[in-house]
Parts: sequence; structure tokens; C-alpha cells
Amino acid sequence: MDFKCPDVLNVCEYNNFRLVEIDGMHIYQDGLDKRLADCGFDSRIMIFASKHRSNDGRHLLTVHYTGNTKEAKFGGHPMELAVAAPKVMRLVFNNLKILTNNEDFEVSIESTHHGPSDLGIPSLFVEIGSSQTEWVNSTAGRIVADAILTSCSIPDNEDIPIAVGFGGNHYATRQNKLIEETTIAFGHVFPSYKLDELNDQIIKQAFECSNADFAYFDRKSMNTKQRERLYRIIEELGYEILRETDIREMDHIPWQTYKQLRNTVNKITPSGRIRITKHIKDEIKKYHHTRKYLKTNLAAISHELLREAEKFDRNRIEAFLKGKKIVYVEHNDGRLLNIIVGIDKEYANLVIKELMNECINILKGHYDIRYVKDEDVLYLTRRKFSPDLAKKLGITSGPQFGALTRGETVTMGNNKVISPEMVYVITERVIRVKNTY
Repeated sequence: MDFKCPDVLNVCEYNNFRLVEIDGMHIYQDGLDKRLADCGFDSRIMIFASKHRSNDGRHLLTVHYTGNTKEAKFGGHPMELAVAAPKVMRLVFNNLKILTNNEDFEVSIESTHHGPSDLGIPSLFVEIGSSQTEWVNSTAGRIVADAILTSCSIPDNEDIPIAVGFGGNHYATRQNKLIEETTIAFGHVFPSYKLDELNDQIIKQAFECSNADFAYFDRKSMNTKQRERLYRIIEELGYEILRETDIREMDHIPWQTYKQLRNTVNKITPSGRIRITKHIKDEIKKYHHTRKYLKTNLAAISHELLREAEKFDRNRIEAFLKGKKIVYVEHNDGRLLNIIVGIDKEYANLVIKELMNECINILKGHYDIRYVKDEDVLYLTRRKFSPDLAKKLGITSGPQFGALTRGETVTMGNNKVISPEMVYVITERVIRVKNTY
């Protein structure tokens, strides 16, 4: 062995991997990448195959990044984070989940902790836990080895949105679910008990070392004061904060495309929540694969028409929208915005015309409708039973009220005949339906 690497015990190579056995604890290996490079062992990424210790005795396989948010009690430097490898970590995590499917091991990411922090290349730890029994378990060793060896299959140009995680417990339960169930990856992750330690410098480091696009908050695990402070810092740094619902909505869409759609909507309604249909996601994939520039186009329906139809059958309107290649928007109170976003302008305008017809058909069940095309005006006429008129004519009994509301004629005790027309009032509303972009 080269005399420049006295702490290296053995080196083996396999395909794109190099296995380096070192003398010393992993957490104290600051600068290891530089020492190995001096020996001719340059690397693009460093994966520490290590062990995890826990008092709960669980059979657990974990992945995590390293760094210190405050003092450096277990390796690394104070207030320094290592460069993360989000795409590789995501792949290793999912490989572990698949390989442990029929085995007695749980899989989890952990929040960022311990050293080394001074590494110039991306790194992560993959660990077997939680006691000496598991550390020498050959099944666990095989699973971890296979998960690592199959982690080099990520295309260099794969566009995976990357988040920095805030909140939750050490084992980052919600972040686990998001990695497993969506197409995002996580860079550094900070648990709730460390949130008060995070300052502007550490948070900036976290985004830069993770090459992250946005922040994710486990909102229920942090108090209002913590949440508001983190919001301020992150927004001042120029990053967005997404909710879990936003992340699931973004699923299978490149971050830049999602950001473009959000920015388009934010110009109209900053508080609106975008809803991306499955059909437009499929269309976006085509654009992304062909590297075509994605242009967004807006189209709008009459606000009054949509509100009136939504009042009677919102589910029908939303089902219609979900069947189209569009993005639609909800207000915070759940009401639908009258504007849609499409990729093709002609298609977006066609959807609006069809939506207008859908709204009119909904209203036909509640109004007599007359449309004056030249004026782009819809007249909604409605006959409504008036209890006051009925009482003036001497009708007070429940059965007679019911008969009149059903459009039936009733006869009074003095043989006086009361027809429905006598106790109904007619109202008419005017809705202007022209409203396009």
C-alpha cells in the first residue's frame, strides 16, 4: 500500500465502485476524500458502509447525511454540513425498501448528524442497526451491499426535485413516506429538536450543500414561532416552502416546470393552489423528453357562471377538469378559480368552451335558461314557492304547502282553488359569460 495512505488497510475495485477499508472510525474522517485522491483514488461520491447503534433494538437499515448544526461532539466541524447526495440517497433508500420486502428489517432515513463534515465531494452513510447482533448479520450485509452497488443507475440528466427537510423526529417519518411515494429526493434533514439551533448560515449551507430546489416543513411537528422564523429565513434566501399536498401534486413533474406553472398562477392569485391533472402530466413528459420549451397559456370562464354552477355541483365541475390536459386552481377556501392553464392555447380555449357548456347544463337543472349569443349574456329564470304569498291566501297547513311546492293545485275548505302560479315568485338573473384571456 502507498505510504501516503497509512490509514487505508485494503482496496478492491468492482465496475464503477472502489471499496476502501480504513483504519479508524468513520465519523472522524474529515478530509478523507483529499487523502484518497492524493493516493490516486479520486471519487465522485463517497458512501460510508457503517453501523447504527440504537437502544430500542430494532432491526433497522438507515441512510443519512453528516454535519453539525452546532458543536461537533462526534466528528466534523462545528456548524458545518457535508455535501449531500440526494439522488443517490433516494435510490439507495428505495433499493433497501425493495430488498427488505421479505426480511425482518425496517428502512429509514435519519436526520443529519455527526461527522465527517469536511468532505469536498457528495457523501452519505448507509448503516446496519441497531446492535452487535445485526452488525454481523450476513443478510443485512448482503442487502446493504446490493443497495449500494445498484445505486449507480441514475441518469446524469435525471430531473428530480430536491428538498431540504425541516421538522419531525430523528427518523424523519414523513420524509420517508415522501421519498417512497413520490418522485422527490431529500438533501439535509433537520428534526424538530434542532430547529431552534438553525440560523441563517446553517440553513443557507443546507440548501447549497444539497443543491436543493425548495424546503419541506413537517408542519405539525413545529410550533408557530419556529415555523414563522424558518419561513422568514428561507424566503429571504430565495427559496420556496412546499406543503405535502403541493409535493404530491408536483409528482412526476420536473421542478423547473412546476415552478413555471406556479409562477404563472401566482401572478393571478398568490394564494391559489394549483391542481395538475394526470393528463397534462403525461403531456409535460413528452415536452421534457424532447427538450421543447414549455409555454403556458391562460384561458378563463366567466367568474359569475362558474360560481353559480359550482354552488350546485362542484364535484361535477372538478371531475370535468380532471379529465383534461390542464392545470386548474383552487382558492384557500376550496372554491375553484375561473382560470385554467394549458400548454396549447387552442386546446385551453376549447376546454373553456366545453366548461362553459358543462356549467350551463348544471344550471339547467335549477333554472330556465335563455342565452343571447350576440350579447354573451345568460338569463337565468327561476320559479320559487313563496310561503308568504301562500299565507296571504290563507294556506297554513303543511300538506297543502307540500303540494304547492310540488307544483300541484290545492283546494281550500271554501272550495277556493289555489294553483302553484298563485304562490310562486319569478326571479331572473343576468350573467355575462364572456371572459377570456
